[in-house]
Amino acid sequence: MAKSETDKDPAAKGKLKLIILAVVGLLLAIGLSVGATWFVMHKGETAAPAEAAAGNAKPKAIYEALSPAFVVNFNQNGRQRYMQVSISLQARNQADLDALKVHMPVIRNNLVMMFSGQGFDTLAGSPVGQEMLRQKATAVVQEVAQKEVGKPVIDQLLFTNFVLQ
Repeated sequence: MAKSETDKDPAAKGKLKLIILAVVGLLLAIGLSVGATWFVMHKGETAAPAEAAAGNAKPKAIYEALSPAFVVNFNQNGRQRYMQVSISLQARNQADLDALKVHMPVIRNNLVMMFSGQGFDTLAGSPVGQEMLRQKATAVVQEVAQKEVGKPVIDQLLFTNFVLQ
């Protein structure tokens, strides 16, 4: 009876065991990830009706478009480049949003200054740069709201149109 290669070489047996352990570990990690995701998603579905019944439901979102759109020019390598951004604010309380509207000139000024300080390459390179810009813009508006109204007022700022040229 002839012996196979793996019976003769103990190092090959060790490598085979290592590969099997790695595959089992990977499958276990994937299974845990899927299970945790399923648990979190289904837990949120069951918690929402309970919160609504208890009167803890989150108020509906209110959106306020900022008009006109923001236009910023960049000088990149001797070429004129432009960015046009249409923005909507998401809030939950109309009275707070109305109080913030009084300060719209300050908000628009701060946003224009922040937008013009960005690098064109960062924005044109990937959606990550645009998302970072959106988060910075949200922080700018919340900062003005905190200072003038006493609370952040908006949940987030949304780019409803974003053009780079």
